[in-house]
Amino acid sequence: MISFLKMNKNLVIYSLILLIVIPIFGFNLLISFLGNILLLIFFVPLLIFLITLISLNNFKSKVKSCSQCGVVSLGINNTCMNCGADLGDIKIDNVENFKKPSETTIEVKAEEVN
Repeated sequence: MISFLKMNKNLVIYSLILLIVIPIFGFNLLISFLGNILLLIFFVPLLIFLITLISLNNFKSKVKSCSQCGVVSLGINNTCMNCGADLGDIKIDNVENFKKPSETTIEVKAEEVN
């Protein structure tokens, strides 16, 4: 019996603490303590997820697309880095509406050289 107590010293200590705490404070303290731990386990990741979504939406609102060539840029520049068009007049779009520069067509007029 004494070897069992030596091997499981932590188990005995926690059991004695529970046997002292429960009669003094009751089961209400134990249930509220476990409930608070469960709230932390579930709501802290949810809070982190919501903060991430809010920051991504803030980032999306600053993204601009050039109407001339379709290049995507952050709201830092007033001119397009690819074609030089003015981005000040362009409204801010969602990321889904952007055209990739490789998918745009550039019209070229051919002239005969004599």
